[in-house]
Amino acid sequence: MPARKPTDEALVQRIGQLEADVRVRDERIAALTAENEQLRRENTELKDRLARLEATVQALEEKLQESKRQAGPFRRRETLKKPAEKKKRPGRRKGHKAAWRPRPPEIDREINVPLCGCPNCKGELTGLRKREQIIEEIPPVRPESIKLTTWTATCPNCGEVESNHPLQTSRAVGAAGTHLGPRAQALAVVLAHQMGLPMRRTCEILETLCGLKLTPGGLAQLLKRAAGRVGSLYADILHRVRESDAVFADETSWYVGEPKWWLWVFTTDEVTLYRVEPGRSSDVVLDTLGEDFGGMLVSDCLASYNAINCRKHKCIAHHLRVLAEHVQTLEKRGIHSDYLMLWKTLLRDVITTYDDRQRMSAEEYGLKSLQLFRGVTNLLDRSPPEPEEVAFRNRLAKQRDHLLGCLGEPAAEPTNNRAERDLRPAVISRKLSCGNRTIAGKQAWERLRSVTETLRKQGVAVADSLVPYFSLAPQ
Repeated sequence: MPARKPTDEALVQRIGQLEADVRVRDERIAALTAENEQLRRENTELKDRLARLEATVQALEEKLQESKRQAGPFRRRETLKKPAEKKKRPGRRKGHKAAWRPRPPEIDREINVPLCGCPNCKGELTGLRKREQIIEEIPPVRPESIKLTTWTATCPNCGEVESNHPLQTSRAVGAAGTHLGPRAQALAVVLAHQMGLPMRRTCEILETLCGLKLTPGGLAQLLKRAAGRVGSLYADILHRVRESDAVFADETSWYVGEPKWWLWVFTTDEVTLYRVEPGRSSDVVLDTLGEDFGGMLVSDCLASYNAINCRKHKCIAHHLRVLAEHVQTLEKRGIHSDYLMLWKTLLRDVITTYDDRQRMSAEEYGLKSLQLFRGVTNLLDRSPPEPEEVAFRNRLAKQRDHLLGCLGEPAAEPTNNRAERDLRPAVISRKLSCGNRTIAGKQAWERLRSVTETLRKQGVAVADSLVPYFSLAPQ
C-alpha cells in the first residue's frame, strides 16, 4: 500500500518549526560568538597583566638579591667596599711599636716546680736551665657575708641617734634586712649601664662570676635607688656641659611605655649627658644648654637646634651624604654635576684644614680659612641649572652662617660623629629592651648612663668611683 503524502497544513507546521529551530540556533551561535570575543579580550588583558606582574616580581627579586646580606645585615654594601688592591694589609703598619702583655706590678705568690730527674725514665739530667712565667689567674669568687650590728639610742639633746658603718646602703631591717654592699651595687650599675647588659643577663653575670643572687625586679629597684644617689653627679655633668667651649648634640627615637619619646645626647670630650624627653622641640635644647650658653653647638640641620642663640656649626658629614644622593640621582639621568663636585671638594677641604691646623702656622691657617669662606660665598652666589643642584644650594644657604664654624673654634669638630658615637650604645640597648617602661625607669636610665659614660671618658674606675655614693656613712 503506497505511503500517504502529508497535507499542506502539516507541511507548513513542519517548516515553521524548522525556521524556529534555525532562529534559536542562530541566536545561540551569536551569543556564543559574543562570549568568545569577550573571553578572548579578557584573556589578552590577563596575559598583559601577568607579563607586567612577572616583570615587577623579577625586578623586586633582583633588588632583594642586591640588598640581601644574610651573614652580616649591617655590613657595607658591595658597591661601597674598597677593591682588593686598595685595601690595607691586616694588622698594624710596618715598624709599629711592639706590644705584649705587661708584667703585673706585684707578684702575689711564687711556685717552684723542681725537675729532679727525667719524668719519663727517671734518669739523671744535665744542663738544667730555669724558665720563668707570670700567670694572672682569677681565684674562685664568693660573696663575703657580713653580719653588721648597729645601735640606736636617744640623746637628750639630739633625740634619736644611731651608729653607722660604710658598708651600709640602707637602714631597713627584719624581712628587708639582707642587702647588697656598696661595691656589689656599683658592679651591678656598671654591668647594666656601662656594659649595656639587659636586666636578666646582669643578674646571671652577678650570680655566675660573683655568687650574688638577684632577681630582675630587685635589680630594677636597685638601679632606681642608685640613680637617686648619683643625683649630684648628674647635676655636675649638666653644669659642665653648659660651661663647655663646644657641645655635640644628637637625638634618636625612644620608648617610655609608648612610642613618640626621644633620647637626646649632649656630649663633649670629657662628659656625656643623656636626656629622655617626650618631644623633639627646641625646648629641650634651651632647657639643657640654658639661655646664656656661650659655647659652640655642633649638630645636624634639625630646626630644633636653631632656636638657641649661640655659635653653631652644622655637621659636614650630613651635607656630604645629601650631596652624594643628589649626585647619584643626576648620574642616573646621565648628568655630571661640576657644581656639586666643587662643593664636595670644598667641604672635604674644610675637614682636612681642621685636621692640619696644629701643623700650620696661625697665618697659614687664617689664609686657608679665608680662602674657604670665599669659596662658600662664590658657590652660594651661583645659579646652577639642575633641580638637585638648586636643592643642595638652598640647603647650604639656610646654614650659611654655620657652615664653617669649626674653623673658628678648636674645641669643635667638622662632623657630629662624637654625638653619634655616644648614641650608638644607647641604640643597641633600645634594640634589646625597647627603651623604658615607666617615667621612673627613664629617669634612672638617663642618670646612670650619663654618669657611667662620663666616668669612662675620664679614664677612672667606674665601680670604685660609685662606691662612696652608695654608702650611707662616709668612707
